Amino acid sequence: MDFVAIYLLMLLCLNIFTNSFSKGIPQPSCIKSERQALLKIKQQLKHSNMLAVWNARNEDCCKWVRVFCNIVTGHVTELQLGSSNDTIASSRSKKARSLKLGGKLSPALLDLKHLSYLDLSNNDFDPTQIPDWFWNLTSHLQYLNISGNQFQGKIPDLLTNQASLVLDLSFNNFTGSLPGISLNMTVLDLSNNVLSGSMSQFLCHKKHQMKLEVLNLEGNHLSGEIPDCWEKWRSLVAIELCNNNFSGGIPSSMGALTSLESLHLRNNHLEGEIPDSLTNCTQLLTLDFAANHLSGEIPPWMGERLSKLIIISFQSNRFHGHVPEQICGLSSLQILDLSHNNLSGNIPSCINNLTAMISRKSSCSKISYNTSKGCFFDNMELMVKGTMLDYSNTLGLIKLVDLSDNNLSGEIPEEMTMLTGLLSLNLSKNHLVGKIPSNIGAIKTLECVDLSENNLSGKIPDSMSELSFLSYLNLSYNKLTGQIPTGTQLQSFSASSFLGTKLYGPPLPTPKTLVPASNIVGGQVDSRKQVDWNFIWMEFGFWCGFLCVACPLLFTNSGDACIFRILT
Repeated sequence: MDFVAIYLLMLLCLNIFTNSFSKGIPQPSCIKSERQALLKIKQQLKHSNMLAVWNARNEDCCKWVRVFCNIVTGHVTELQLGSSNDTIASSRSKKARSLKLGGKLSPALLDLKHLSYLDLSNNDFDPTQIPDWFWNLTSHLQYLNISGNQFQGKIPDLLTNQASLVLDLSFNNFTGSLPGISLNMTVLDLSNNVLSGSMSQFLCHKKHQMKLEVLNLEGNHLSGEIPDCWEKWRSLVAIELCNNNFSGGIPSSMGALTSLESLHLRNNHLEGEIPDSLTNCTQLLTLDFAANHLSGEIPPWMGERLSKLIIISFQSNRFHGHVPEQICGLSSLQILDLSHNNLSGNIPSCINNLTAMISRKSSCSKISYNTSKGCFFDNMELMVKGTMLDYSNTLGLIKLVDLSDNNLSGEIPEEMTMLTGLLSLNLSKNHLVGKIPSNIGAIKTLECVDLSENNLSGKIPDSMSELSFLSYLNLSYNKLTGQIPTGTQLQSFSASSFLGTKLYGPPLPTPKTLVPASNIVGGQVDSRKQVDWNFIWMEFGFWCGFLCVACPLLFTNSGDACIFRILT
């Protein structure tokens, strides 16, 4: 959930506005004590080429790069010392590393009494424990981001912040249990650390309503059941608990979160059924329950009460029963992933009512959620083209139906071809029969089609040759017959895309035919079948003559006399 980027964008726009507004108005220079504090901060840092202009000769620190001051008082209010994600990706280069900060955190930060925004993300600080004094900054900061570093140790309880706080400590090596937080915390991102233990102490026994809107605990070692005490967290807009070791069921008290828009519980050990109380979460846009042990039927009320859903990802669970027809009522749905379950019955013919999959355009490449601090972007792991990929910046462009590895039967409904904005269609590993819809070529945007391991029959429709964006195709292990349409990009796929069928033509190898014996190398085989009688009579004569001479020698007593008589 990338709420940081949009928050930075808002601040940048605000700075541009204030700078434009203040042109022609005398600007106060920075406070001398704060300039000295900044120089002390720089002394503790290394790899600080980007802070070269921070020097005593340049007296107005408000004009230093990455320093922002109040235009009225001249106090330093923001330090934007984070490195971009692009720099992380190319951090092996010397140029990229020169743009990263390292070294130690300086207690001179405490001298910046009016500082409200501090970004130290994605740098190269030493893998050390955060000093105790540093946490005192949270009492007056509104934004603190130290993500993407190597900081270690335990996170203390953060109960003193007076202002609403956005706190991002993700992608570090923090250990221990979850910290206690004050009711003024607005955004808390502790994802991708080594935190362990239960959520109970963090979540339960609250006397007042908490103001937290975003909670991200993804990628830790948290365990136990998800506590059933969410009634005091009604401001939550997004919850991310993926990739932990949670067990038990989905707590029914989550139904109290009526502002909830995004719920990610992927890759835990959750079991049981989806609680009916989630019918109250009518603002939900994303439901991600993939890779758990959830069971029961997919609730029909999802298609009736959760009408704003954009993403449903229930793959790799134990759901059974039919795909409810009520899902067809989700006109905003762009991603439907029910793969790797025990679903049976037919694919609903009303699937063409998923109108968001009909449009070939998308209003935004990202799926975002609004909070009091701005927007954040959702992310999702999806299986596309046989590979699990993490989508964030382009998630809003993905339109996908994946019903693979179930027990679905019947035919592929012709109505499926009306989803003309679909990018990926995976119906593999089911018991589907009949023909591939003849008008499948109408889905011009298709990049991935997997219909393998079914009982589909007939020919490949000629319209499939019209799928000019198709880059992944698997029709193997069906009862398909006939020639693969030629003169199209279908010949560019490997033969494995068509194995286990009765198809023929490129790219399948030409079958070897049996050549009649009479046609082999000038009739040499036939000549072997013909009898050469002259050769046989010569052989017969030779052996007869030989025996006539040899036998008397073997059976007479005076061989020498016999020989003499013959010779004379």
